[in-house]
Amino acid sequence: MKKVLCTFSRYGVSGWAGKLRGAVTLGLFTLTAGISVAQAETLRITALGDSLTQGYGLEQGEGLVPQLQAWLDERGHDVEIVNAGVSGDTTSGGLARLDWTLSDGPDAMIVALGGNDLLRGIDPALSRDNLDRILTRLDEEQIPALLVGLPAPGNYGPEFQQDFAAIYPELADEHGALLVPDMLAPLMARVESGAAPSSVLQGDMVHPNPAGVALVVDHLGPVVEELLTRAEGNS
Repeated sequence: MKKVLCTFSRYGVSGWAGKLRGAVTLGLFTLTAGISVAQAETLRITALGDSLTQGYGLEQGEGLVPQLQAWLDERGHDVEIVNAGVSGDTTSGGLARLDWTLSDGPDAMIVALGGNDLLRGIDPALSRDNLDRILTRLDEEQIPALLVGLPAPGNYGPEFQQDFAAIYPELADEHGALLVPDMLAPLMARVESGAAPSSVLQGDMVHPNPAGVALVVDHLGPVVEELLTRAEGNS
């Protein structure tokens, strides 16, 4: 309920023909309006990921989370993106710290894990189970999710590649989550168009540089806006 403070001045009533009967003093009082005023609340989206989310090798403000925050701010969204990226983290690590990550009460979550599973050649069945358990927990908490994937290289063999590639679209479908199948797709497209890899990647040729992150943000941004719409529907 909205509280309105009204101040009335003090005044007196007197008559020359008789005795002073009294004085009326009105002070501060609270008027309770019959209309409740909705208070807009900033939505919180937590980005659960690895070094690609954390901003490995980049200066403050250059990483995925701050660039995505700026992208959304420019479009007038009242949202806070929380950086829950940990360099070197696998899907197992993300699952292990899920309780802690949820303790801040996010309104929605971006799940961007699996890159380190690929680098270590972890069985895709384990990666899938970990991501499935993360999404199941988010379903239970009624927290909308955006699942962000990566493509598997062919050096582990075609079976591994196919099994890993199936994880993200299948889980997104099973859980009704939003999906970006390949976080780094715009970087690879830029290189395939003739640009030097160093124009979008850091010296390790794995992590995006600031220009590469900007491409990723343009790629993710519209889907994150869909995630915001889902989160607003829950609020």
